Amino acid sequence: MDTHVLVWLRQGRAGKFPEAARQALLGPVRMSPMVELELSLLFEIRRLNERPAALIAALTPAIDLRVCDAPFGEVTRVAHGLTWTRDPFDRLIAAQAKLAGVPLLTYDGWMREHCPFAFWDARPDA
Repeated sequence: MDTHVLVWLRQGRAGKFPEAARQALLGPVRMSPMVELELSLLFEIRRLNERPAALIAALTPAIDLRVCDAPFGEVTRVAHGLTWTRDPFDRLIAAQAKLAGVPLLTYDGWMREHCPFAFWDARPDA
């Protein structure tokens, strides 16, 4: 799951998600550790009002949120090949999903255009 999806969930915006996105949230939902780091940076620059740990703790029981535990070295090796973005968060989040062989829920059109496993309106395995 991409970072902004967690933020929107915490803001109570899940009702505006398309059906495919809502179905993906039935759990378990996996999150790259990079999502928590990105949330930290957003909190530091005051784009989030809530500390990342509190946000994640609040959502964990609701969507059975789990942190992906693939070795970081393997994730970075996959990320080297994702040259469609210069954003290190997007690269590592996408690499984590690719390595795990799971779909990546994101609203980011650029990410969906370049990652066949990324989706918002329709799951790639549907």
